[in-house]
Amino acid sequence: MTPAIEDLLRGLAPQVLGLLARRNERFDLCEDAVQEALLVAAQHWPAEGLPSNPRGWLLTVASRRLTDLWRSENARRQREVKAFRLSVDEDLVDVPAEDDTLTLLFLCCHPALSASSQLALTLRAVGGLTTAQVAHAFLVPESTMGQRISRAKDKIRATGTSFQLPPEEERAERLRVVLHVLYLIFNEGYTASSGPELQRVELSAEAIRLTRAVRRLLPDDGEVAGLLALMLLTDAHRPARTAPDGSLIPLAEQDRRCWDAEAIAEGTELIETTMATSPLGPYQLQAAIVAVHNEAARAEDTDWRQISVLYHVLERIAPNPMITLNRAIAVAMVDGPAAGLALLGPLAADRRLAGHHRFHAVRAHLLEMAGEPAAARVGYLEAARRTTSQPEQRYLTARADRLA
Repeated sequence: MTPAIEDLLRGLAPQVLGLLARRNERFDLCEDAVQEALLVAAQHWPAEGLPSNPRGWLLTVASRRLTDLWRSENARRQREVKAFRLSVDEDLVDVPAEDDTLTLLFLCCHPALSASSQLALTLRAVGGLTTAQVAHAFLVPESTMGQRISRAKDKIRATGTSFQLPPEEERAERLRVVLHVLYLIFNEGYTASSGPELQRVELSAEAIRLTRAVRRLLPDDGEVAGLLALMLLTDAHRPARTAPDGSLIPLAEQDRRCWDAEAIAEGTELIETTMATSPLGPYQLQAAIVAVHNEAARAEDTDWRQISVLYHVLERIAPNPMITLNRAIAVAMVDGPAAGLALLGPLAADRRLAGHHRFHAVRAHLLEMAGEPAAARVGYLEAARRTTSQPEQRYLTARADRLA
């Protein structure tokens, strides 16, 4: 299958699923039907060429498959099948133009689901990835991912949630969950949590594509724009993050000429416009921090004082131990490593972070800055022991060896 057809199918998948689910409510069966329609298209379109109406073609195939699923479910559905077939036949030529992507995202990020289920279901139902592709992205067997997706759909069905936007009073909180899920997908793509590769480009690209789709639907939401800017400004570093052998290159040592200038320009314009017109939010502040890094021609030109101030504001409006950890680095660059290490003290007792490899890596870095190589070496080795990313393990071990 060509990349163009693959992109087309991924774009059409949520549209067709939305149309089907809106008409028939049974999200679980509709999602299965669309997945099978996508597979049929992937087999036929490369050889036979695109149909004149790709979305109508997919809707037709998915609708027929849904009829089959209903028929096999039990005989009581027969009357519904008949009525449904009539509606399908009437609507095949004139495919409605509604875009239900946002409704789908709210459904896939339902609060009854675990974070891992939200990620998997979002990628399959909204991203148009197959179960095998989602399983590959998260390095689990296809059967495991299939079971995870099935359980997620069963849980949604058990909640009795209908296919419609959440009530107005719940939308802000539900949108926050959607953005968090998209950010998790991006982060897993930008720095894989395990395995031999530092990055899974397909995941970060998919997160950016889906966030662009949400922004088209909610163009006035400052945090949607902030998240898209954050992804663009961060992903711009990707070409310089790995050496030819796949090893990690830290930000301070990257060749900044390799950064994606087009993504930086788009992200910078987006965040500058958004921060001037929208209420300030955590994603906007994080994007602003990355923008400051991107402004520096050399690592030593970085405006750490401005970054420290931005982290201070971010910590006040969205307290989180990972933000404090990042702030400690900025503070250390401005006021010295002792000041940064003082901020890390309380984090050692925070169960959300104390066992995380990044805590030990940052602490080791600040100890090295403070002229304590032996303690720093112990910290780097501890961080290497705790991460399951092989490139990060190699990088941290090399830092420890350098201090031996």
